[in-house]
Amino acid sequence: MILLTEAVRGAWLVERAGRWATVGGVAGTGFEAYARLLHPVGAHRADPNRTDVWGNDRDIEHTRWRWAEVARRNDKVMHPLVQWRRLTDDEQTRDWPDGWRVDQTDEGWFDPEDLAVLTTHLRDATRTPDDLVIAAWEGTGNPPWAERGQQARARARMQLHWPGRDMWLFSSSLSELADPTWAQRTVPGWDCSRPGQEGPYTSLIWPEDHAWVVASEEDWDSTIVAGSRTLVDKVLADDRYEAFEVHVGDDLSWDGDLLNPRQSPRPGP
Repeated sequence: MILLTEAVRGAWLVERAGRWATVGGVAGTGFEAYARLLHPVGAHRADPNRTDVWGNDRDIEHTRWRWAEVARRNDKVMHPLVQWRRLTDDEQTRDWPDGWRVDQTDEGWFDPEDLAVLTTHLRDATRTPDDLVIAAWEGTGNPPWAERGQQARARARMQLHWPGRDMWLFSSSLSELADPTWAQRTVPGWDCSRPGQEGPYTSLIWPEDHAWVVASEEDWDSTIVAGSRTLVDKVLADDRYEAFEVHVGDDLSWDGDLLNPRQSPRPGP
């Protein structure tokens, strides 16, 4: 993976940026179909009969849950525009009497393990699998010189100016992304802000033939796959994902969830 010195390879996508907070505003307009992949959440079960040195219940089981399990426990509705904060009553309902609790969702970060699975579908949907561009929002990492606010001209030349998100670009390939350990490999001239990760966030990914886009917007806890009808159908049929079909103008904000009403805050102690 190499940090690119010019942003021209992303100009085509900026021209297709849709309205903010919509599917097209995250992944671009003009694609035949779109899928929304919900990011799994960490789930942990504690045993009240086993405590640690501080007297806290000790965790005895760790796994990942789909949102549907949280929806079931909280009597909520799963649908294409479901929002995590509505499922959890603004994060108030993330633990249950049987000892299980869940973490907050990962916003803006698509797990490299899940991305590796997705590459099997992406490869069949492009003529340029070995020529990709990755865009990483500057809030997730920067070249060391940029963090000091230096070389404004270089920053202007190198960054993709997506609406509301200035991004650094990298060259990559599907072969590289198919091995999730790429995220632990150092990229010359790059400092990633996520602990334990060296490679860039994958805020946007696209191939040189522009056949599809994979987008993980910083404010959302889901990833959008935009591309052909065939590609999206394959992603939707892959039971390794919790995926829903969405449309270019759909609202991805918290207000887009019209089936799970906002609950009143819990009373204080």
